[in-house]
Amino acid sequence: MRKREQVVHDEPEPCPYIEGQVARMPLRWQFRKLDPALTDLSMGRGDRRVGRMLYQTSCPSCTACEPIRIPVQEFRPSRSQKRVIKRNRDVQIEVAPATFTPEKLALYNRHKLERGLTRSETLMTRQGYESWFVSSCVDTIEMLYRVDDRLVGVGIVDLGEQDTSSVYFYFDPDESRRSLGVFSVLMESAWLRKQSGRHHYLGLYVEQCRHLAYKAIYMPHERLVNGVWQRFEGGPDAPPSG
Repeated sequence: MRKREQVVHDEPEPCPYIEGQVARMPLRWQFRKLDPALTDLSMGRGDRRVGRMLYQTSCPSCTACEPIRIPVQEFRPSRSQKRVIKRNRDVQIEVAPATFTPEKLALYNRHKLERGLTRSETLMTRQGYESWFVSSCVDTIEMLYRVDDRLVGVGIVDLGEQDTSSVYFYFDPDESRRSLGVFSVLMESAWLRKQSGRHHYLGLYVEQCRHLAYKAIYMPHERLVNGVWQRFEGGPDAPPSG
């Protein structure tokens, strides 16, 4: 029987989320595409995807990273989130297979550089974009956000049988007032709910990292804490329920 996966990188490295910490995120190359049911199981274990590889955090001295997911059938937007929806009434959304275009690459590079999300000035290339987002070991779509036919945001979303996972979202920095990051989570969750789906995964929640801590604003949500999914219904610091 052919191997399904192989570890291709497993070295300690500086943590991208907490300064001074050491991270370990073994990358597992997938030789075969995962079917939707197996994709659900992979998401439920806390796997994240980049290109044709899956990974989980396995850090030597830190457990701050907690996979987080929204039970979409129970989730209801807060008053502030409803205001975000109202603010973006003029946004048109298209769901399509993930593809490369020069327009998307240019928007991605603007997002990374102008929002200070990269440690270097090196621009993403077409090859890099396709290998990170378009080439996939699971079923993958994208949600395109446009205003008057102008691309203002792109969400890369992996599909399972009952679940979805937000891989990455990038947007036009000039449109920051719209809170498009929040809007994309709301629209992705609403899309899955209409499909009678179950969980929408948001990646990792890290309390000490401002780029990841915001994910706790979606209530209720569940976080994988010490290997067990725990439900949170209050603020980000509220104790788990149940």
